[in-house]
Amino acid sequence: MDSTKRGNFWAWLWMAIGTLYFAIPLIATIDFSLRAQRDTLSLAAYSNIFNDPKFFESFTFSALTALAAIALSWLLIVPTAYWVQLRLPRMRPVMELITLLPFVVPAVVLVFGLIRTYSTTLLNTRTGGWILLTVAYVVLSFPYMYRAVDTGMRAINVQTLTEAAQSLGASWPAVILRVIFPNLRVALLNGAFITFAIVMGEFTIAALLAQPAFGPYMNLLASSKVYEPSALAVVSFALTWGAIGIVQLLGRGSSGQLGGPR
Repeated sequence: MDSTKRGNFWAWLWMAIGTLYFAIPLIATIDFSLRAQRDTLSLAAYSNIFNDPKFFESFTFSALTALAAIALSWLLIVPTAYWVQLRLPRMRPVMELITLLPFVVPAVVLVFGLIRTYSTTLLNTRTGGWILLTVAYVVLSFPYMYRAVDTGMRAINVQTLTEAAQSLGASWPAVILRVIFPNLRVALLNGAFITFAIVMGEFTIAALLAQPAFGPYMNLLASSKVYEPSALAVVSFALTWGAIGIVQLLGRGSSGQLGGPR
């Protein structure tokens, strides 16, 4: 066996082991979720989930919160990363340090700080609690969104695109909205997907702010049901892969973006 065939053998072997490592627990979870009725396979657990109005309420609440957090992250991160890339390249290490703070400060510390600061103002209303939750999720998305956007910025020629747009009379807002944003489509979608996944599965902040989010619902279901949590895990997995498929679909044809590497 020559070195090429030997390399291919080990590559396929480790790929097969990795696939089994993830596939076997998933198959076991699916099998267990179908055992709600004795001695038969059924979709009773899935039916119970979809017939529960709290499932749709919590999922819709978290989905809307995720979309709001994504939009705010885009509006905050893209202009900041653009300006650092264009005018302040020496500030990149500082920005990377700032965006890593959510890894250093635990979520429980963040939420208790929010509660102590805004307990007499925003937390007195339902809308205020939702605003605090959304802002907290924006902070949690910093490490992922900033790095996705920064990587996308490095893949395009920001200086050339800016000069070309300004030579045609474009203002700074027009440059960012009509030139930079379209060229960062794939990077923005990648950051949005990670943010969406974080929001949909987050428990600590939503629970301590007493918000009807999807994470607390999953935790409540796991503590009171047997088969439904496994079914919900399968549904969440399917939604995650669906989001990945949407990202891939929307990102098609982006390899030839204006200003990209040649």
